[in-house]
Amino acid sequence: MLLQRTIKSLVKAVGVGVHSGQRVELSLRPAAADTGIVFRRIDLDDPVDIPVSSVSVTDTRMATSISAPNQALARVQTIEHLLSACSGLGIDNLYIDITAEEVPILDGSSSSFVFLLQSAGVVTQNSPKRFVRVLKDVEIRQGEGEQLKWAKLSPYNGYKLSFEIEFGHPAVDATGQAVQFDISTGNYARDIARARTFGFTKDVETLRSKGLGLGGGLDNAIVMDDYKVLNSGGLRYDDEFVKHKILDAMGDLYCLGKPLLAAYSAFRSGHALNNLLLRELLSRPDAYEVMSFDDENLAPQGFARLAPAW
Repeated sequence: MLLQRTIKSLVKAVGVGVHSGQRVELSLRPAAADTGIVFRRIDLDDPVDIPVSSVSVTDTRMATSISAPNQALARVQTIEHLLSACSGLGIDNLYIDITAEEVPILDGSSSSFVFLLQSAGVVTQNSPKRFVRVLKDVEIRQGEGEQLKWAKLSPYNGYKLSFEIEFGHPAVDATGQAVQFDISTGNYARDIARARTFGFTKDVETLRSKGLGLGGGLDNAIVMDDYKVLNSGGLRYDDEFVKHKILDAMGDLYCLGKPLLAAYSAFRSGHALNNLLLRELLSRPDAYEVMSFDDENLAPQGFARLAPAW
């Protein structure tokens, strides 16, 4: 049987929120089978649990944010990088204690979260791992011409993501614009996790006037002026921009609450479109099924492989 996973021991991190600029402490704790991923706002007078689900997503401006049912003020912002790491390592159950309303950005990628999870140790649990298997194509399209963007889920015996970007910026145009990552043949920690979020200096003033981007900088993002990358170390991957979009998509799609068996493809998609795609999938009961593998040898390659401890 292919089993669920959690972590073996508690691990902690401290950082700042990329949008809020607030200092935040984060604790990752083991969770029992069938718990799912649950954020816990321990800074509130009465701590509030916020289970991750596609319907708990309440804001997708610049990041993915979730709120507790009937408690809009109890929310957690910028969850996608941590969820991406959970997706990439196959973590099913986890408690995330947090002392502010935003997950720390750390280095702007998910590699620090991968390190934390692997340092804690990934262990199996005595309960079957449940997947959402896509049975029919589901697609969301918005805009036309230069404004066109879309995202799609298709049947696939595994988990594969394909993404294409188009920013019309010299520094981005000089890199790879499209990438495909298949969890069966690739290595998330090596191929995707180190890709950082990115932004443009011309947008900084606008963002900060809206109370966003207050914690962003060259140490946790790729920053570009009108022509070039400003980070002294350059890029981590030749196609780091589009790989970060894959990283984000994996986090956004993990809001489903279970791993997908599907092929995801997208053009200029983002957090909002990814969440609409999940909601569209769930609105069509004939387009998916929840299933598990009684024999882990029958599962697609990559899902049964346990992430090594660091």
